[in-house]
Amino acid sequence: MTQPITPGKPPQSVLDQIYAFSPNRTTLGATAYLIVKNQTNILVDAPPWDEMNQQFLRNLLIDQQLDWLFITHRGSLGQAQKIQQATHCKILIQEQEAYLLPEATLTPFHQEFALTPDILALWTPGHSPGSACLYSSVNGGTLFTGRHLLPNLAGHPVPLRTAKTFHWGRQIQSVQRLVDRFTSDTLRYICPGANTGALRGKRVIEQAYSRLAELDLQALQGAKPGF
Repeated sequence: MTQPITPGKPPQSVLDQIYAFSPNRTTLGATAYLIVKNQTNILVDAPPWDEMNQQFLRNLLIDQQLDWLFITHRGSLGQAQKIQQATHCKILIQEQEAYLLPEATLTPFHQEFALTPDILALWTPGHSPGSACLYSSVNGGTLFTGRHLLPNLAGHPVPLRTAKTFHWGRQIQSVQRLVDRFTSDTLRYICPGANTGALRGKRVIEQAYSRLAELDLQALQGAKPGF
């Protein structure tokens, strides 16, 4: 499932305090997000680093700064180093992907890392060795999943096995840990890092926890690449 890329669209508000950027050509059409919260501003993955997005950040973050760039997986690095040089943000990345940015100043983490009291990075290996999600408790609970969980044609979150999947079994286990960790009261939305065209303009997956809990992970375990 490849999402069409339409250049030139400005970032859009998708939830309270959350903006989505247009798909990034340098990351195979991935969608990056910006969280604006209590003087802590966080990019989730690298957006297209063009003049429009740079001006958007300058206008939105007047008298503030970009504090963090969180990387969900190795395929979403984009121009992370240039973003850090321009904004002086810190880059948070799971330790197994850190070697891919040798010239950047990084904050690597192992299993979990709290950026704020209510925003937490979680290691969810499988799609790549250092695949990770970012959880925010605002809006009833929002999970930024990168390519760990993507919307299918019905708009429901699923792990998607591809020819480049690092370890499918671990990815399924990582999904199960998310199901075990959250509830319908703590996880309301998923902001996926790709395939957002399948959401038909909504840009977020609603009823996120119930959708995850409905997955037949045992059946998915045997899925072939391209499922």
